[in-house]
Amino acid sequence: MPTLFQQIQAGKVWDFHGGIHPPSRKERTNQKPVALLDIPDRLYIPLRQHIGVAGKVLVKVGDRVLKGQALTQAENAMAVPVHAPTSGMVLAIDLHTSTHPSSLAEPTLVLAPDGMDEWRPRKPLDPEQVDVYTLLERIQESGISGMGGAGFPTHIKVNVKQPVDYLIINAVECEPYITADDMLMQERASDIIAGIEILVKLLSPKAVLIGIEDDKPIAAASLKAAIGQKDNYFVREVPTKYPSGGEKQLIQLLTNKEVPAGRRPLDIGIVMQNVGTAFAIAQAVLDDIPLIHRVVTVAGETLAQQQNVLALIGTPISDLLNACGFQAEPQQRIIIGGPMMGFAIADWSVPVVKTTNCVLAPTENELGAASDEMDCIRCGACADACPASLLPQQLLWYSKAKDQDKLAEYNLSDCIECGACAYVCPSEIPLVHYYRVAKADIRETQREALKAEQAKARFDARTERLEREKQERLERNQQLAAQRVAQQQASGQATQSAAAVQQALERTQQQSGQSLDKEQIIAERERKKAEALAYQQQKQQAQIATPAEDQAPGTAEDPRKAAIAAALARAKAKKQAEAQPEAVEQTAPAEIAPDMDAKKAAVAAAIARAKAKKQAEAQPEAVEQPTPADTAVPEVDAKKAAVAAAIARAKAKKLAEAQPEAVEQSVPAEIAPPEVDAKKAAVAAAIARAKAKKLAEQAEAPLQTEAKATTERALPPERQEPATTPEQDAKKAAIAAAIARAKAKKQQNSEPL
Repeated sequence: MPTLFQQIQAGKVWDFHGGIHPPSRKERTNQKPVALLDIPDRLYIPLRQHIGVAGKVLVKVGDRVLKGQALTQAENAMAVPVHAPTSGMVLAIDLHTSTHPSSLAEPTLVLAPDGMDEWRPRKPLDPEQVDVYTLLERIQESGISGMGGAGFPTHIKVNVKQPVDYLIINAVECEPYITADDMLMQERASDIIAGIEILVKLLSPKAVLIGIEDDKPIAAASLKAAIGQKDNYFVREVPTKYPSGGEKQLIQLLTNKEVPAGRRPLDIGIVMQNVGTAFAIAQAVLDDIPLIHRVVTVAGETLAQQQNVLALIGTPISDLLNACGFQAEPQQRIIIGGPMMGFAIADWSVPVVKTTNCVLAPTENELGAASDEMDCIRCGACADACPASLLPQQLLWYSKAKDQDKLAEYNLSDCIECGACAYVCPSEIPLVHYYRVAKADIRETQREALKAEQAKARFDARTERLEREKQERLERNQQLAAQRVAQQQASGQATQSAAAVQQALERTQQQSGQSLDKEQIIAERERKKAEALAYQQQKQQAQIATPAEDQAPGTAEDPRKAAIAAALARAKAKKQAEAQPEAVEQTAPAEIAPDMDAKKAAVAAAIARAKAKKQAEAQPEAVEQPTPADTAVPEVDAKKAAVAAAIARAKAKKLAEAQPEAVEQSVPAEIAPPEVDAKKAAVAAAIARAKAKKLAEQAEAPLQTEAKATTERALPPERQEPATTPEQDAKKAAIAAAIARAKAKKQQNSEPL
């Protein structure tokens, strides 16, 4: 059995399901050469004329542009630029009615030609001398997209990585009236073959198949002559049947392969291009002419001259009609495209675009207006005519019900919208229109689903990011906490300090329960200072009064001699103390004259007492710091030292008894003036006596202790008094307390009221 390629070489042609045979009506235009139109007064150039996105505008209003100059720049793989069809001035960049079934407005550049038709500099390429990437770049920069109707960017379609078995050139042009490709092949066959050779270099196919209907003998002969003796170039004439020019149908005709549902021809090793696209590629590469014009069939019985014209991109449809002698009828219809797949326009100023191949201006009798829709009679003619082997009746029902799941189940996406089903429908049901609406709804639903999916993906990504940041913060906090703990453990100061502060606060709260005022704080501070000063003085006195026995070895003197010297020193100090009161008593009468009042006498007495108290406080230091002279005194008998100590104690006692009297004499004058009542004076006198008594006891206590200690050290051991027991001490203390109470009571009774 021969292989597929062998069958193709043998010239075998297959068939496809369905199809119809409408009247072609091509003889009106396929016998006339392509006419050149004058440059129109205005060109309306849409910024997007293909499947994809529009490019970035490179010019602004008021700029003068040259022929072939790029007006936009492709910034996306799915974008191709548009170019100036002629030289002129940019008048506006605004919205204009689109050449689309919806007639929606789209961004359009308005160009006013200057009539000079001045070209920009051109740089032709030699396909044999440049690489593939340079060719692809030139194709994209020239703005070439599919010219068979879909408008897919050509540079993407021919930039493939997988191997290609067959490159198919679609030259069928099966729809009635249209002869643009037919005339292009008749007049420019060599340029078409040059474009095919560039495609062969890009794709490297095993064979090139050129499909053409058998009702175009002149075009077929022209292509065969242009091919000559090229290997693996095959021109195959297929039966005239609509829609044999469909992509999937032509593939099945030439290779007997079917493209699976939802797949592309490339998936089975086939790439298809239109003859018009091949011609545009040849001009872009060999002559550096971008896609700025195309052949358009202008037909219809309302035209005086039906023909094919080479129209500039952007030429208004009205200019094409007027150039062919258009005579409009009362309810004239203008159709862009053929009678099977074209669409009517309401605004005749819409421009020619890259996919415009035909403009029809039929009369009412030529193409009757669509009649009213009737109910489906379920004849099945639509299913028999469908070239895609679909079930149009079921698709109609599910389209009306908007059941998208069922539409997908019945492969609505495989519908090529050829119109064969509507052509054979006896109920005049516009099936293709229902399918287009259903497809639009499905696309919108898919876009919404895609948006929702993308939004969900963004939300999930945000949630994940927030959770990740939260975990990172927790980890950082844990690390910082661990570092702080390590630092506290290393030093230990921070924790102890905090504990001490906390304890101090607790003690303060327990003691007072409330904050102290300013005066209390100052008083507390002064009390603490006084305690500290007293502690320091006691410490210094203890250091000075350290016995000679505690000194370093070898420096201590004889204990007996040291005791005698200390006793002599204390005796001298007592003698000086006895002399001071006498001086005070002598000066007081002289200072307090009889003529002075009682208040001045009291003040003088208080001053004298203060001086005596100050000297008494200074005496222990003098006693405790022996001079070199004292330590050098000859030895004295111990008995004399004891007597001297006794005398010193007696004098000290006498001095203490004399002080209360002076206080009593001065108090009435100081704090009890005549206007103060007797009760307050008595209280003040009692307070003064208590202070004087306490001062006397404090002054007497160290003297008695020193005298006793000196006497005991001076006497022989056998003469020293035995130590008293605790019971004897308690008894003595009780006797002393009783004597003190008696004296105090006697003094109180003797005070004047």
